Amino acid sequence: MEARAAAIAAGEAGELVWLLEHPPLYTAGVSAKDGDLLDATRFPVFRSGRGGQFTYHGPGQRVAYIMLDLRERGRDVTKFVADLEHWIIGALDDFNVRGEVREGRVGVWVERKGPGWAREDKIAAIGVRLRKWVSFHGIALNVEPDLEHFSGITPCGISAPQFGVTSLVDLGLPVTMADADAALRASFERVFGATRAAAPPL
Repeated sequence: MEARAAAIAAGEAGELVWLLEHPPLYTAGVSAKDGDLLDATRFPVFRSGRGGQFTYHGPGQRVAYIMLDLRERGRDVTKFVADLEHWIIGALDDFNVRGEVREGRVGVWVERKGPGWAREDKIAAIGVRLRKWVSFHGIALNVEPDLEHFSGITPCGISAPQFGVTSLVDLGLPVTMADADAALRASFERVFGATRAAAPPL
């Protein structure tokens, strides 16, 4: 990923988005606090240069690594992050899920209510970095991960009981990874422009 971002910055390669799944692991962004790693022995822990704090990646979660050249896209970091949010929200719209952003809480959230209770659950995380105006790292959309795996960390440093984690399947939607990919691609094209399929890296 970093090699590709460097090649884009050097004018030697084109923009690229990778869609993938990780084995179960925790990653720590540059703002991660050691106390938010609640179970350091549960899964491998990787320190990364992306923004943000601790998060979980694993099967059933679509991770998108986004290598875009912001020199060609306005050199506006705030707009870029907002575009990432709009991308995810647009994909969720395809499943009639209302994704929302909240000031001071990075990512995309959904409101959940029941008799006598209300909460907001994160359905997608965002953690990016720019180098020479080329982005890398990206987003993680919860399609059908094991949500219990998030209990080994304080996700994104947010521990208040009214905030949790959810997924499309947890919301009662029988969404497959292929369904999520199709929605992500369609929404990406609405926000960032046309795409074409590319072979996975060797």
